[in-house]
Amino acid sequence: MTETAGKVQMYNLDHEQILKLIPHRYPMLLVDRAENVIPFESGVGIKNVTFNEPFFQGHFPGHPVMPGVLIVEALAQTAGIVVAQGLDSAEERLVYFLAIDEARFRLPILPGQQLQLCVQKIQNRRNIWKFKGEALVDGKIHAEAICTAMIGER
Repeated sequence: MTETAGKVQMYNLDHEQILKLIPHRYPMLLVDRAENVIPFESGVGIKNVTFNEPFFQGHFPGHPVMPGVLIVEALAQTAGIVVAQGLDSAEERLVYFLAIDEARFRLPILPGQQLQLCVQKIQNRRNIWKFKGEALVDGKIHAEAICTAMIGER
């Protein structure tokens, strides 16, 4: 579905559309859908965190908490979706993680919660992209990071 807000084109993407944009597959695909995607600028990924996620078995038994590294990965995947949505040939490209900066984990993310992965472009030079990301649950920031990635050929 697309919406037009002024001259800006916004996209809402379902799971199948996301699979066409980024190469991640289960169990590493961490974005269920994307909303308000403005190509090359911003968007919101949605991750429904369920108890049957494979990482909860060992992180931590009796007290399941989503690993911080996977929260940052989900933010990076959302940023990848935002960039790939604007590319003509997204299926011929890969997104390579280059850096994680200023990562902060404020509150744990637990089974049954829904993550809103809000990303906003900070900078772009040629094929290098930098995004600020915030992982929210019910409007509260649970984690944040700045992610830098490179778009390359497959």
